[in-house]
Amino acid sequence: MSGLNLVEAMKMAMRSIKTSKVRSFLTMLGIIIGVASVIILVSIGQGSSQSVKDQIGSLGTNLLTVSVTDTDAVELTDQTVASFKELSGIEDVAPVITGRVSAKNGENSTQVSMTGTNSAYLSVRDLELSQGRFLADMDVELRQKVVVLGSDTAETLFQNQNPIDQAIQIGGTSYRVIGVLKSVGTSMGTSGDDVIITPISTAKRTTGSTTISTVYLKAKSEDAVERAMYQVQGTMTTTFPNQSDNYSVSNQEDLMETMSSVSDTMTLMLGGIASISLLVGGIGIMNIMLVSVSERTKEIGIRKAIGANRTSILLQFLIESVVLSCLGGLIGIGLGLGIAKLIAIFSSLTIHFSFTITLLSFLFSLCIGVIFGVFPANKASKLRPIEALRHE
Repeated sequence: MSGLNLVEAMKMAMRSIKTSKVRSFLTMLGIIIGVASVIILVSIGQGSSQSVKDQIGSLGTNLLTVSVTDTDAVELTDQTVASFKELSGIEDVAPVITGRVSAKNGENSTQVSMTGTNSAYLSVRDLELSQGRFLADMDVELRQKVVVLGSDTAETLFQNQNPIDQAIQIGGTSYRVIGVLKSVGTSMGTSGDDVIITPISTAKRTTGSTTISTVYLKAKSEDAVERAMYQVQGTMTTTFPNQSDNYSVSNQEDLMETMSSVSDTMTLMLGGIASISLLVGGIGIMNIMLVSVSERTKEIGIRKAIGANRTSILLQFLIESVVLSCLGGLIGIGLGLGIAKLIAIFSSLTIHFSFTITLLSFLFSLCIGVIFGVFPANKASKLRPIEALRHE
């Protein structure tokens, strides 16, 4: 087909769209919603994935974790913890006992997570103090009733007061506040600021739990993580033979890969669900274009009678369908990016825009215009002039 005929077909297609503005907009609506949905949902999915990676990364890349799932079969003792310290690849070890307690200061009270640990916990978990000091080895040995508060807990219990050297009540017993941690935010859905840290020897009595379910270990360097992990696994295998199903040894890289895999699957599912609305939009375009063919049968007959060939008619309707899809896609991109930006501003969700996904959703809408526009365009091009002219 000549360039002149192509230009003429495009002009006629645009004229037809302008003539029926409301119908054209309603035709595009399915594509607009579809493209916007894909961009919004995938941006949220990828943002969540990135947020998880950042949170895991912030814990330190040389952190190892021993987690026990069955504390009856695998009982971590002080001797086991001491054997971890002797490993050449390990710099620091922090055993942890956890429990929920009720903390009170005058009229202010809160239910909070208590973490019993040792002096190495600050370094191993890469935490910082905003006030006071952290636990010392002497506090653990003497079972001192001292606590370090997370930033949220300190704010709840003391509000605008300085908590250092003040007392709080836990289970009717008085504990002295020796430090306050800097805020670490929420990680993996759990607040790291809503916590009370106390010597592990004290926590055993306070929480009524003597079971060490988690041990955090700090490798001497990022390069030594793999070697340190093998050493820790070797110690666990020697100490607890045939119990590998009841505990796990993991590093941050393993956790990051697992969480990324879950997040990517969720993103794919969200994108797939949103893509369904694009297909619905394509069906909407086909339906409207078929109606358009019926309404303009006489016009098609006149064009054919004065010499328009089948290709010219087919191209006109196909271009009309593609233009509607393109416009719908572009509006959908603008709407999707705008709404995603508003979500990022007014909510705590992390949004990550992907140029690739934006481009793919636009190209998908373009393909839908071609695919679903072929059938109505083909129907129009096959109309016989005499029958078309007779049509009322």
